[in-house]
Amino acid sequence: MFILTVEVDGESLTTDDIILVARRHRDVILAESAKEKILRSREVVESALRDGLTVYGVNTGFGDLSQVSIDRKDIQRLQVNLIRSHSAGVGDPFPIEVVRGMMVLRANALAKGYSGVRVEVVETLLEMLNKGVVPVVPQQGSVGSSGDLAPLAHMALVLIGEGEAYFKGDTLAGSKAMKRAGIKPVTLEAKEGVALVNGTQSMTAVGILAVHDALNTLRDACIAAAISLEALRGTRSAFDERIHSVRPHEGQVDIARVMRLILDDSEINRSHADCGKIQDAYSLRCIPQVLGASLDTIRYVRSVLEVEINAATDNPLVFSDDGSVISGGNFHGQPIALAMDFLGIALSELANISERRVNRLVNSHLSGLPPFLTTEGGLESGMMIAQYTAAALVSENKILSHPASVDSIPTSADQEDHVSMGTIAARKARQILDNVKNVIAIEYMCSAQGIDLLAPLEPSDALMKAMNVIRENVLKLEDDRSLHGDIAAIRELMESRSIVSAVEEITGFLFEE
Repeated sequence: MFILTVEVDGESLTTDDIILVARRHRDVILAESAKEKILRSREVVESALRDGLTVYGVNTGFGDLSQVSIDRKDIQRLQVNLIRSHSAGVGDPFPIEVVRGMMVLRANALAKGYSGVRVEVVETLLEMLNKGVVPVVPQQGSVGSSGDLAPLAHMALVLIGEGEAYFKGDTLAGSKAMKRAGIKPVTLEAKEGVALVNGTQSMTAVGILAVHDALNTLRDACIAAAISLEALRGTRSAFDERIHSVRPHEGQVDIARVMRLILDDSEINRSHADCGKIQDAYSLRCIPQVLGASLDTIRYVRSVLEVEINAATDNPLVFSDDGSVISGGNFHGQPIALAMDFLGIALSELANISERRVNRLVNSHLSGLPPFLTTEGGLESGMMIAQYTAAALVSENKILSHPASVDSIPTSADQEDHVSMGTIAARKARQILDNVKNVIAIEYMCSAQGIDLLAPLEPSDALMKAMNVIRENVLKLEDDRSLHGDIAAIRELMESRSIVSAVEEITGFLFEE
């Protein structure tokens, strides 16, 4: 079903909705039900001001300065100062898709009605999304304690007509971008600055995009593994349904079923039916156990993110049912930090086992194929260095997989004395995923070459579909050439889901997300 608009109500936003907004630029609207909740929470803030109550973030300083009271005449200035002072990020900017994800997530959190902002704050944020004004947000600077303070502050700068923004292909001053788009910047009132910057939307946006891509990459990992097994003339016995039924981890069972579907029957398999081989190396035999565990992990991480998407994560929280304004710590990124570290580890394993299959393919002592997958070994090096590249990437991933969440460093004069490092964990997971995609692309390249070297024998029907897509874009290696372009071309086929789609024409949908 084609979705024209995505509605935010603080309760029902999905990962698919975020992908639609972040990548496909779907328009976003604020639900009428959310407006009433926002109005009620705003009235609590206004009432507190009228009654002269002291409320953190409304008429006090922030962090270790929370004991400093602010005069009513300075409340607007307090909120603007917060946004300006917290815009201290550095490094390369987040991709536009990540910032768009941040914006819809923050709007959704405010739409829950626990933040005490005015409706126009949320509507202006959505208007920016719909008209293509995307803040420039540096990636580095968040420790994930009071959420993603620096990244969200850079986002909020443009909302108030400052900072920098992308608009129609240009990078402009925030004020110019808003003017060109015909959007009136927001003049912040009490509580609104702190409501915009307290939250986990940077780490969550990165995480949602990474999980979406991880599931697609896992499908490619299954297909590449199956092509390798065919090229190495491996046995299918390890995928027998009975084996996995007595150790019924959901992911393992699913991947074993996928392997049976993809491999089905083939000339290559029949050619070595009586070879006497009993079992293969672990990188072939344990595909369901290893890839299945990663699938279970990705599904778990997605379940954590699905909770966070519709959570109230700022501070203090405003409860309109009884007029309470309560300070707490829902901005702390620990749930996301742990999940992102787990995701990075699970993704690293996809590349680790893939590289071992690449090694078997290029090693004639293990594969029974020509050395380095070339028929003129010595004169030509074939795919020797492709395995080096895969080895370098998996080694880099081992460093990146060290958990960010086990680290903490105090901030705000020790008021914030335990932090999550959730955004660092999310950024690392995204970088690991990028490396994994390249390793899988290398496995596709090498395994396809292995299949060609077994000609005229053919693999299963599903894998012939995959081979045809690969060979339409990357020719068989006959003479040494630069492999960089071949790897990049296969990576593009992965990004477009071309290989997966071709296989699924035969097998049907490989696995449920």
